[in-house]
Amino acid sequence: MLDPRLLRNDPEAVRDNLKRRGFSLDLGQWHRLEDERRTLQVEVEQLRNARNLRSRAIGQAKARGEDIAPLLDEVQSLGQALSSREVRLDEISSGLDKLLLGLPNLLDHEVPDGRDESANLELRRWREPVEPGFPVLDHADWGSRTGLLDGEAASRLSGARFTVLHGPLARLQRALIQFMLDLHVSEHGYREVYVPFLVNRETLEGTGQLPKFADDLFAVAGEHERFLIPTAEVPVTNLVRDQIIDVAALPLRYVAHTPCFRSEAGSYGRDTRGMIRQHQFEKVELVQVVRPAESAAALEALTSHAEAVLQRLGLPYRVMALCGGDTGFAAARTLDIEVWLPGQQRYREISSCSNCRDFQARRMSARWRNPETGRPELVHTLNGSGVAAGRALIAIIENGQQPDGSVRVPPVLVPYMGGLELISS
Repeated sequence: MLDPRLLRNDPEAVRDNLKRRGFSLDLGQWHRLEDERRTLQVEVEQLRNARNLRSRAIGQAKARGEDIAPLLDEVQSLGQALSSREVRLDEISSGLDKLLLGLPNLLDHEVPDGRDESANLELRRWREPVEPGFPVLDHADWGSRTGLLDGEAASRLSGARFTVLHGPLARLQRALIQFMLDLHVSEHGYREVYVPFLVNRETLEGTGQLPKFADDLFAVAGEHERFLIPTAEVPVTNLVRDQIIDVAALPLRYVAHTPCFRSEAGSYGRDTRGMIRQHQFEKVELVQVVRPAESAAALEALTSHAEAVLQRLGLPYRVMALCGGDTGFAAARTLDIEVWLPGQQRYREISSCSNCRDFQARRMSARWRNPETGRPELVHTLNGSGVAAGRALIAIIENGQQPDGSVRVPPVLVPYMGGLELISS
């Protein structure tokens, strides 16, 4: 959530920043609500003071033996006026809160201008794609031919956009997840956490999924309102909700493996085939909570940790700085890692690494105690996939494919596969 003081002190600067996203801020609505809030706040304080003065006067009049009936009537009238103003003030405050919750984060100055992904800026590449010299099947065709990736069975079980993995392919996904967790814990210094896959509304509001992205979530029927998590970022980041963190504990680095559940409302076409865009997928997520002065450097470090996964797997990739129009709701800056998929002859996103600055922290009331001031201040939060297991699986199938149709297991995963080096069926 944006700092309301920014809108009060320089609303035009906020409007112009959000315009870089293609977001139109209605300053007229903001000014109307804010002006009424200020007026009501003054009236409420005046009415409270007047009622308190009259209430004290009642006691003094009693002591003098005077008739207090007029004073009682006046206190009752002031109380009724105060009550109506307080109700309206609550309504206006709720309207302002709703407006603020619907505003995306401000963009960092490094974010390139642009309306969509065509304006994203390539920062670097690792290992150029190599022409294999034979037709490479995309992962869906390869999975169908080998019988290891079964969309038909999944459709019978759950409907479209689910997949059943069989035999060595299921084991390869498990190996990928274990490898990534081991790497991030042992070499990158993250603390592994196991978190709930069901969360409440407040948790989703804390990281910015609600109220804006309600259509992308799966709500679970039951006595209590719960939602399946769209990413581990949601529960993991909320671990610091309503906390004041000691400076000695920072930075916090968390890693978690969870399934992710998304309705993918509005997506269609080729991406609904195979495992590119599914309702359920696996991900290893990285979350950092840092001092504000360190968040820019933390984004580079977090991105490098995700890159290390692809480097160990030997998968060609590039890093892209997302433009304003392609940057996510809660992010101030995002670096996407895109892996090369020979079956599609294109790079596809496998990790988004974002610096949210204090946007999520303000919604969660997540703070640290600044030793220089002695006062609690908002932390900065970052997150990124380290990486999406399903898309890493796709990349291994397509980049590791051999002329006979088998897939070579990356050497770093062979120990996790019990020594298996080739997957064919």
